[in-house]
Amino acid sequence: MPTFAFEREDRQLTLAAFLRRKLSLSWSQAKTLIETDKVFINGQKCRQVDQRPKIGAQIEVREPAQHTSSRPRPVAPRPERTAPVYEGPTPKIVYLDGDLVVVDKPAGLTTMRDREEAEEFGAGKRKFLPATLADLLPGLLGEPNHKVTAVHRIDRDTSGLVVFARNRPTAQKLEDDFRAHRLERRYLALTRGVPPEGRLESYLVRDRGDGRRGSGSESAEGAQKAVSYFHVQQTFGDYALVECRLETGRTHQVRIHLGEAGAPLCGEKIYDRPLHGKPVPDESGATRQLLHAAVLGLTHPTTGQTLKWESELPTDMQRVLDRLIANS
Repeated sequence: MPTFAFEREDRQLTLAAFLRRKLSLSWSQAKTLIETDKVFINGQKCRQVDQRPKIGAQIEVREPAQHTSSRPRPVAPRPERTAPVYEGPTPKIVYLDGDLVVVDKPAGLTTMRDREEAEEFGAGKRKFLPATLADLLPGLLGEPNHKVTAVHRIDRDTSGLVVFARNRPTAQKLEDDFRAHRLERRYLALTRGVPPEGRLESYLVRDRGDGRRGSGSESAEGAQKAVSYFHVQQTFGDYALVECRLETGRTHQVRIHLGEAGAPLCGEKIYDRPLHGKPVPDESGATRQLLHAAVLGLTHPTTGQTLKWESELPTDMQRVLDRLIANS
């Protein structure tokens, strides 16, 4: 009986699309699962294929009960969970002092719980959600009761550098620098298609017309200006290695801009098609969207020193890159 948490990164997906993504199903298989009473949201049966679960919801797929005996089967007690669980690669601490910590985050780990999700789920039930980097970091630093604050976030399936503040004054200064675009952030992306070089500006909205975030009218409700810069480092036939520099830091900004430029990330499953169009073919073999936060630079909020870190491509992304080079 697999159970999945519906996280912030999934918020654009319907229940059927979420199950397709998690279980590698066809549309008809996902639809059948839901319509035959095998899918439960927070313990409640759901038969709405197009429902959009709330962030933090527990999505459970159950098999029908097997009635082989009238005698009830003993149920083993579940161990009490006191904290969120994480079983992936250990995040790497690349810089640490009394004010801040810079971490190289592995793909598959959420940076932090957003406020909406935290308030919706409540402190008592948060332990049943998957652990975030913000949950794990105090223990890795040997201070399990001392919270850290993420100054910015990168997507769950994006790897690379992220900075956390260890006290409130540092958090405030770095957040101010982030809003004023004084933090240097550069990403490396493997794309299917070659994006145009230079500056790309648009206004991002929560729904561009097909249930996905995307570019819309400047006057649309909630529209946010987003500015990205792209530099194509190398091409491999229909694929490219692209450096992405952010001027703004909107949700899924790089993924959206690349997708709308006709060059979605290898492994991208959401922003991989034009409005009401079909997905761009992907034969890269990527199992996640291949985006890596490779460079992070900032001015230290206490010392005023200019600091900069670089992170090598993770193994899975390097493997795809090597294959693209070999086949080009």
